[in-house]
Amino acid sequence: MMEEVKEVTSTLSVHGHNIKVTEVLKDGDTLTFLIVSQKLSGTGEHHVDRTYDDFEWLQQLLFSQEDEPGIQGVIFPSLPAKASANPSAKVMKQLGFLGLGEWQLYCKVLERYLRQVAAHSILSKNKAVEIFLTSSEPPGRQRARKNLFNRLSQAVEERRKEGYKRFLDVVQSEQKIAVACAHFSASLHLCVEPGEDPDKQAFSKACVQLSEVFDSIKKNMTSVAENDMNTLGLGLDLESRCQEAEKEMLFRRTCKLVELEAARRNAEKAKPLKKAAMEEAKKTAEIEFNDICVVAKQEVHRFRAARVKMLQHTLVQWCEKQLLTAKESADQFNQQLQAFRGIAP
Repeated sequence: MMEEVKEVTSTLSVHGHNIKVTEVLKDGDTLTFLIVSQKLSGTGEHHVDRTYDDFEWLQQLLFSQEDEPGIQGVIFPSLPAKASANPSAKVMKQLGFLGLGEWQLYCKVLERYLRQVAAHSILSKNKAVEIFLTSSEPPGRQRARKNLFNRLSQAVEERRKEGYKRFLDVVQSEQKIAVACAHFSASLHLCVEPGEDPDKQAFSKACVQLSEVFDSIKKNMTSVAENDMNTLGLGLDLESRCQEAEKEMLFRRTCKLVELEAARRNAEKAKPLKKAAMEEAKKTAEIEFNDICVVAKQEVHRFRAARVKMLQHTLVQWCEKQLLTAKESADQFNQQLQAFRGIAP
């Protein structure tokens, strides 16, 4: 079993920008994700399989770098809620967009999480990241020690708001419309009647043609819903978790500020015998708070610029996908219209 990993300065041996989560395997209620990363030295790739517990193991070790100056000023990439091969209604509510359809969206979020960690100047130095991406031995079987920093982070994460709920409702409505159109399209075939009667033949032909129309509507609504999920939905989900990650960091900074103010008061009120110790504690708290502020300022600047770029890319991608779908649907509906005109008396 793998020993607990200590934070050390190291350089990743893989290209962090093109880490991929290529596949998900189901084993009972457990999902296992296949992660592929390209080696820096020449050709070749690392292929590792990781469960969600392994991702939590990595996140906990990133949280636990207490000796890293200013670590509490880092805006940590956010993990999505734990997914299951057979999710309950509560889990589906927590997942939001990531629980719709198959697991491609979920894989994309985990992939983006790993790329963000690998690209981070502080987090990528943790030896746990290298082990997670390259070791054939599953690291998450031994839980990392949870400290106060980690517990505070988890508490904030559990209160994460679903700011994209309205858009999620829209996508779910689109999916329901697609299902209803599919059912109606199939039902119209039940109206087809055999026989030589001209009226029955005309009616049957109209039902078949109308069935094709509703099948086209179903395909259109399915494409629209998939576009929404894969572009704007995914972007809004990430934006929601990014906002909470930033609030979480600011909360930790505030806690350290409260600690500093308490140290200052203690130093002012300390008796002569304890004065030196209290002054030293105050000095330590000031250094720690200043380190956090320096890192936090850099993080907020970098983080907000990245979020703007991400949302811009998401909106452009969403518009392009929807325009393409609309054009394809318009061509298809025009063909259906011409077919209907052909059977008109």
